[in-house]
Amino acid sequence: MIKRAFVVLSILSLLLSCSSDDVQRNPFLSDPAFSFEINLNLPLYDDLRFAGGSQYIPQGGIRGFFVFNLTGTDYFAWEATCPNHIPNNCSTMTITGVTCSCSCENYEYSLATGQILTQSEDGESLYSMQNYRVRANGNTLVISN
Repeated sequence: MIKRAFVVLSILSLLLSCSSDDVQRNPFLSDPAFSFEINLNLPLYDDLRFAGGSQYIPQGGIRGFFVFNLTGTDYFAWEATCPNHIPNNCSTMTITGVTCSCSCENYEYSLATGQILTQSEDGESLYSMQNYRVRANGNTLVISN
């Protein structure tokens, strides 16, 4: 009985002594619940069948999302709303090759990593793009959050 209490107290003290790094949540973007299927056999999605291909999908997310084919078999999905301000008239980003940009401040982001490629003028820390789950099942991609 004493041995069991010692083990429980030891585990409890280990759990309480572990520090937790708080993940800084983006205050500008919500986490919308959605699921969207993309049939890669349809001509509409031809760009997504090849490495480096990308496409804007207006259904789902906050203001739609981007799908990017990284390697031919690995896909990423990103929220189309610029992550560095409250969604507004100019915050829906546009795709240019393997990057996307926000016309509000001309911020540019990588579709391969979601990281911002431009620096803020005042040196403040900026948010990366919001990522969504991508599940590939044959020639179908399911994008969800």
